[in-house]
Amino acid sequence: MKILDLFSKEIDHSNIFRPYFIAEAGVNHEGDLEIAKQLIYEAAEGGANAIKFQTYKAETIASKDSPSYWDTSKEPTKSQYQLFKKYDKFWKKDFEQLKIWCDQADIEFMSTPFDIESANFLNEMMDIYKISSSDITNKPFIEFIANFKKPIILSTGASSMQEIRNAVAWIDKKNNPLALLHCILNYPTRDINANLGMIRDLQAAFPNNLIGYSDHTLPKDMKVSELAMMLGCSIIEKHFTHDKSLPGNDHYHAMDKNDLKAFNKTVDYIFTLLGDTKKQPLEDEQLSRDNARRSLVSKCAIKNGQEISADLLTWKRPASGICPSRIEELIGMTAKEDIPEDSILTWKMFKSK
Repeated sequence: MKILDLFSKEIDHSNIFRPYFIAEAGVNHEGDLEIAKQLIYEAAEGGANAIKFQTYKAETIASKDSPSYWDTSKEPTKSQYQLFKKYDKFWKKDFEQLKIWCDQADIEFMSTPFDIESANFLNEMMDIYKISSSDITNKPFIEFIANFKKPIILSTGASSMQEIRNAVAWIDKKNNPLALLHCILNYPTRDINANLGMIRDLQAAFPNNLIGYSDHTLPKDMKVSELAMMLGCSIIEKHFTHDKSLPGNDHYHAMDKNDLKAFNKTVDYIFTLLGDTKKQPLEDEQLSRDNARRSLVSKCAIKNGQEISADLLTWKRPASGICPSRIEELIGMTAKEDIPEDSILTWKMFKSK
């Protein structure tokens, strides 16, 4: 599935679809192109539809005294500026190379821009833009990205419904197709804070937009992402690493290729169980249908020429005779032959009224 295919489909929040899965590599490459390449191929191996990076320079994203808002026992850097400075090594040529590797691995390339310059040069590499939760109130930047006239995925972490409506209105003015991702802006998000019920609120408030989930919970058994899918999310995004044991940054709360494989295996099983969405009898049920359902049966002996009344009839298995749903048609007809007690009744035994 390609992301543009998803945006071309009719939106139906009442149904369940296999989600478009974005492996959020972010800056887990730590400025090393070979690690970035490894992340691309491992995300593809795990079954992700896309891998997404982040494109920024520390100087344009955070002031030098911006405080941390993550678990400093896992990532000890105390300043946002210092953290971003550690990982802002890639720029245009590097992302062009990542795009080439993504094409070779048959996985879609994405990267979230955090400034005007990166938004401009990424336009040549992507069919869609992703806007982070941190920019949901950044009207000039949202309007700038909307001017590219491409679909937009917007995360909604730490946002009020009014802030989301404002951002949607800015994007709608440019007629960009839009997907909204439920998101909790904690790294990691405790299960008690996942609040997947908010997905339903977004679906109700924005029936004409795709709704998805940016999952910041610990991967564990991937059940949180599975439940988001069952709630109708058409896009799921989750942080991705090649090694969860690495210190710092996003490694400690990210999934890896094995988590992705486990998720996709479970999703395969879920959709096997879901099967057809239109209620109808299966071919495999025919034997049961024929033998477990009932037919009209003579409750007592019926004589040739006797008029049929309800007190002469009962219903028993199998369903090889007259269906009980047609009992009114049989009542009032006349027997053409002697019919013993406990006989399965067929139409050839009777004359019309």
